[in-house]
Amino acid sequence: MPAPAFNPVIADLSLPPVPAVQAWARDYSGALGPLIDLSQAVPGYPPPADLLRWLGEAAGSPAGAGYGPIEGDLALRQAYAAHVSALYRAELGADSIHITAGCNQAFVAAVLAVAGPGDTVLVTNPFYFNHETTLKMLGIGVDTVNCPAERGFLPDPKAIASALRPGVRALALVSPNNPTGAVYPADLLAEIFELCLRHSVWLILDETYRDFLPPGSAAPHALFSLPDWKQGLIELYSFSKSYCIPGHRVGAITAGAALVGQVAKIMDNLQICAPRPPQMALTRAIPGLADWRAANTNEIEDRATALRKTMAGLTGWEIGAVGAYFAYIRHPLAAGSTAVAEALAKRAGILTIPGEFFGRRQEQYLRFAFANAGAATIRDLRARLEGFGL
Repeated sequence: MPAPAFNPVIADLSLPPVPAVQAWARDYSGALGPLIDLSQAVPGYPPPADLLRWLGEAAGSPAGAGYGPIEGDLALRQAYAAHVSALYRAELGADSIHITAGCNQAFVAAVLAVAGPGDTVLVTNPFYFNHETTLKMLGIGVDTVNCPAERGFLPDPKAIASALRPGVRALALVSPNNPTGAVYPADLLAEIFELCLRHSVWLILDETYRDFLPPGSAAPHALFSLPDWKQGLIELYSFSKSYCIPGHRVGAITAGAALVGQVAKIMDNLQICAPRPPQMALTRAIPGLADWRAANTNEIEDRATALRKTMAGLTGWEIGAVGAYFAYIRHPLAAGSTAVAEALAKRAGILTIPGEFFGRRQEQYLRFAFANAGAATIRDLRARLEGFGL
């Protein structure tokens, strides 16, 4: 008798990209020095000692072992709402916050709240691959809006307007962008949001990397100050990068109370509540680690600066865009990005993600997640890339 079949929607998905890329490193001999891992977007250093202590205290407490509110601990929602209000100079309350188990789960919940099988969600090209595979997994149609290199990997509002046809329920953007690092200017986000409102389409804005804008930057946008923001905006955030705790899986959705209520129905069936100990620790960390977060931002900016200097004048290699955790690098080789990335891993000990993993016509690009590596390691890239060929 034949074996039971898998869900064909899941069976058709590609294997997770990051483990596939990291497997290439097993063939690197070490001849050029230690592996330089620019693949996964994770902090390249541990969280501060205070946060580790707070996590330990929370994990060892009876409260940390129990269920909490589906929407998240009220104290964390209040602390995060106050933080967002100060950042964006807007008035937001805890009723606009839903805590999730990481930002990927926040995206799943947000999409489920506004779209279903037969609907379509727009993403950019290039896109964050987990957004695309999530939509496919849920049976939701995916359409793309091109973000060409000549526009700095930013979309043209006219192209978005053309794509907002009947059946489109949401547009998903990431700023600072994954994979390119491109930062969406506030006026561009305002224009895009106006288009979405006009077409009754939700704007899902993933701001996982907003804390890594250059020091002294203004608020990323003014959307939360608009009187009708709750009717169309769903903002996503991750505590993983800003607090160096990706293993604890805590993210957040900021939206109108009506949308938060819909997400609570979904979360009750996904996980009931986000992990309690990191929620308890983050309640203390948001007000208590402001100086450390600022230093963290400066460190990542120093790494971005090191990458710009390292790549400057490197024959054939070109930074297409850079920001937050990422640089989108145009390679000079007469091969697709997957072949180039595999060769770099096996022969030069440099792990990167091929542009082809992020969408169509990305064969000439590689994603460098430079936040993983210190400035000295980043400077070592130059010697390994000079003269590299297939």
